[in-house]
Amino acid sequence: MSEETSSNGAMAPTDMQQGGASFTVEKLYIKDVSFEAPNAPQVFNEQGQPELQMNLNQKVQRLNDNAFEVVLGVTLTCTVNGKTAYLAEVQQAGVFGLVGFEEAGIDAMLGTQCPAVLYPYVRQTIGDLIQSGGFPQFFMQPINFDALYAEGLRQRAEQQESGGVNGELAAGTETAGNA
Repeated sequence: MSEETSSNGAMAPTDMQQGGASFTVEKLYIKDVSFEAPNAPQVFNEQGQPELQMNLNQKVQRLNDNAFEVVLGVTLTCTVNGKTAYLAEVQQAGVFGLVGFEEAGIDAMLGTQCPAVLYPYVRQTIGDLIQSGGFPQFFMQPINFDALYAEGLRQRAEQQESGGVNGELAAGTETAGNA
């Protein structure tokens, strides 16, 4: 099977793919990034177990019939003894081409495959920010976007049953843990 690239470097659909559904990554970019260490340099002398809180969210915008911008946002807050050690925020975005999918398939791709493509870039950027801020290296754990999407579908179904309407394509999540 031959692979072709388009003028922007994205993989173009091959002859075999052109008859069916096609998923392409058109562009990847950082939309917003922020790092704060409000209690530095005093926080470097704090003794205690760091507490981490991570907030994960996703936004989807349809650009045209076959192109979507997906923004995966991660906010990571680290506190030690009740004081904020650092706050790192990244919004990693991508433009994705989806051709030949039914609406349910588009929704699933936007809720699972697109954030899965973006997440390694978020992980790298957050890790670099934290280390550049003078803190120990931090590795974000893998995320199962299929499970998050399934939970989002379950929540949407519950909302529809109770009379609520939710038009968002993907759900956010919060997790907390210790470093």
